[in-house]
Amino acid sequence: MTMTETRSAYPKPVDELVPAARALADELGALPSRNQLKARLRIGAPKANAVLAELADYTPTARPAETGPALGSAEASETAETDPAAPATGSAPAGPDEVDTGEATPMFDTVPTEAKPQDATLVDPAVPAAAEKADAVTATGPEADKVKPRRRLATWPVLLLMLPATVAIWSGWVGLGQLAGFGPVHPLPGIADGFVIDTSITLPIGMETYSAYALYVWLSGRAGVRAIAFARTSALLALVIGAAGQIAYHLMSAANVPAAHPLITAAVACIPVAVLGLGAALAHLVKEDA
Repeated sequence: MTMTETRSAYPKPVDELVPAARALADELGALPSRNQLKARLRIGAPKANAVLAELADYTPTARPAETGPALGSAEASETAETDPAAPATGSAPAGPDEVDTGEATPMFDTVPTEAKPQDATLVDPAVPAAAEKADAVTATGPEADKVKPRRRLATWPVLLLMLPATVAIWSGWVGLGQLAGFGPVHPLPGIADGFVIDTSITLPIGMETYSAYALYVWLSGRAGVRAIAFARTSALLALVIGAAGQIAYHLMSAANVPAAHPLITAAVACIPVAVLGLGAALAHLVKEDA
């Protein structure tokens, strides 16, 4: 029956890990670092620190460059030739304090078990958790003192800026709408003949609301790439159109023009339709990227 070795699930104490650490020091020719101990011995940072403390006074010895087959006696060589199952060297196994001369010191207790297609490796579950916790404390400890809470900037002054701007923009769009043919209408004839709406207010409500919303989607960075790109382009376009409308109204008002030019009237008449299309497209893009 073929026998193999499997690792024990119980971690070794520090005293039993010191010989393997000394063997690693002899192999490197210097005291190993904590990360090297953790990688070779499969231990966490606290236990690696304890092993390093035990190796503080240890002086590594130079290991031979090559270990030939002449480690045992002549009798051992003859035994190896006649009996393949005999040990490769005729010497007794090295004690825990002796220097490793061949293979690495086993890191876990070995228990003979029957060979299986796949041997499951049992590792102490506390070791990875302890290592991650120690690394997290080491990485975030000094940096935590440098991080300071950032105070939010006040945004209430924007309300004071919006009041005069809203009055000027509202009056400019309403005046331009009246010069372009927008005016009082009866939206419910035969139902509520006395209900009248001045359609010139649709220009400032639609145009400026879309400009503000597109700026919010663009600058917030919460939407997807396509939505942000569309919001950026349409917001800048809406602001340019809004500025052009204000310029046109004030020029015609200063010149006492009774009615807007036909081209201006046609452009202003298309603004509500354009705002509806831009708003619907931006809403679809924001919803798809959510």
